[in-house]
Amino acid sequence: MNRSAPDSRPSRRTMLAAGVALAATTAAAGAAHAAGGSPAARKKAQKRLVDNRTWTTHTDWRSGTGKGTRAVAGARPGVTLAKAAGRTTYTDPHLNRTAEWEYAQWISPVHRLSVPATEVIASWNAHTPAGTWIQIELQGTYTDGAATPWYVMGRWTAGDDEDVDIRRTSVDDQSDRKSSVWTDTFSIDDTASGLRLASYSLRLTLLRAPGSKAAPTVWRLGAMGSDVPDRFTVPASAPGLAKELAVPRYSQNIHSGQYPEYDNGGEAWCSPTSSQMIIEYWGRKPTAEQLSWVDPSYADPQVCHAARHTFDYQYEGCGNWPFNAAYAATYQDLQGVVTRLSSLTDLETLIAAGIPAITSQSFLKEELTGAGYGTSGHLMTVIGFTAEGDVIANDPASPNDPAVRRVYKRAEWETIWLRTKRHNASGNVVSGTGGVCYLYFPAHPTPKQRKALAAVGVR
Repeated sequence: MNRSAPDSRPSRRTMLAAGVALAATTAAAGAAHAAGGSPAARKKAQKRLVDNRTWTTHTDWRSGTGKGTRAVAGARPGVTLAKAAGRTTYTDPHLNRTAEWEYAQWISPVHRLSVPATEVIASWNAHTPAGTWIQIELQGTYTDGAATPWYVMGRWTAGDDEDVDIRRTSVDDQSDRKSSVWTDTFSIDDTASGLRLASYSLRLTLLRAPGSKAAPTVWRLGAMGSDVPDRFTVPASAPGLAKELAVPRYSQNIHSGQYPEYDNGGEAWCSPTSSQMIIEYWGRKPTAEQLSWVDPSYADPQVCHAARHTFDYQYEGCGNWPFNAAYAATYQDLQGVVTRLSSLTDLETLIAAGIPAITSQSFLKEELTGAGYGTSGHLMTVIGFTAEGDVIANDPASPNDPAVRRVYKRAEWETIWLRTKRHNASGNVVSGTGGVCYLYFPAHPTPKQRKALAAVGVR
C-alpha cells in the first residue's frame, strides 16, 4: 500500500497482504514437507521463511533460454534484445491504443524454492530507452505437481511519453482458482489447504517499436518467495547497534493536492517519497531537465518526479513494490530489490554496513507511540538505531521535511512491521505485511555491504 490512510479505509494492499497470513499448523506442515522428514531438517525448515533468487551475472544470463536475446558482459552484465524473434500487438488499456512491437524473450532456469511459498514477489532492474518496455511473467509448479499459468508480474517502462511508450502497469484478474496475482504479488488462494508453490521460472519479454535500433537491457531479475506464519505478535529482538545514517528528509504531506492524477496527490506518496530519500542518500538525483515539467513553485520537485515514475496505471497508485525498486535502478549504478526480513537484527546488519531500508507496516494510532496517526499501510525509511535500540525512521507522513526524522519504540516497530495479522479500528482481523522491505544499494557494493546483503539473503 502506498498511502497513509485512516485505518478503517479498505485497501488493495490489505487484500494483497491477506495472502501472507496462514495457520501456524499449516506453516509447520509445509516446512516439514520441504525438509524431507528428519526432526533436525524440519526444525531448520521451520526457521526458513524467505527464499531469494536473482539473475545478475553474465553466467546467470547465459544459463537461461533466449530467443532473440544476447547476454551482455562487462561491469554490469545483463540481457538485451539483439534481434527480433517476432512481432506482437499490444492494446494498452490506459491509452486505448493498439500497436505492433518487435520482441525477444529470455526464460530463466527453473528455480526450486528452498521453502515452498505462499507468496512470490518479482523485482527487476532495467534500462528502457524511449519506445521500449519489458514484461515480466512467472510460471510455477505447485507442491501437488500441477502447473500455474504464465502470470504477468508487471509491464514496465521508465518513460511515460504517451507518443512512444506504453503505460507501466500491473495486470488484474489473474487466477487459476489455486493462486492469484494481486497487483505485484503472487499468492496461494487457500494457504490453510497446505498447497504451496514449489518452484518457478521467470519469463522476460523485451519489446521495442518495429524497425527501432533502441533496445531494453535488464541487469537484474529475480523473485522472493516466502511462507511467513500467521502471527499477531513477533519475538522481540535484542538491541545490537547504535548508529544513524545521514539520509535526506522529505515529507509527502507538503505535496498534498499536487498532481492528483498520480494517486490523488502527495498525501498518498509515502512509497516514492521514501524511495527518493534513499536514492539521494546514495548521491543520485534527477537532472534539472528531468524536473522541468514540475511546477517551479513546488518544493522538493524530485518527489513529484518519483511519484510520476512509479505510478502503476492499473493499481492507480505509486505503491507498487517492484515498480519502486525498478525506478531506483534507473539511476546510475543503483540496484533495487523487494524482499522480506525476519527481525530488526537484520536491519541492524544492513545499517551497520551503511544500507538504509524502506519498510512496509500497518497499525492503529495507539500501536505506534509518537506517530500520531493510524494506517492500513505505510512505507517508512529506517535510517538507524538509538543506544537503547529504538528505531530511527524517516517518516514521510510528517507535516514538513524537518519533522520527518522520528524515533519509534523498538518492540512496537518490530510488531507492526513483522506481524501478518492485526485488529483494525473496528476490531476486525486484517492482515499485516510480514516484514516486506525495499533495499536499494550500489551496483558494485563494497565487501562489507556485500556481506551484509548476503546475511539477509540478498545478492
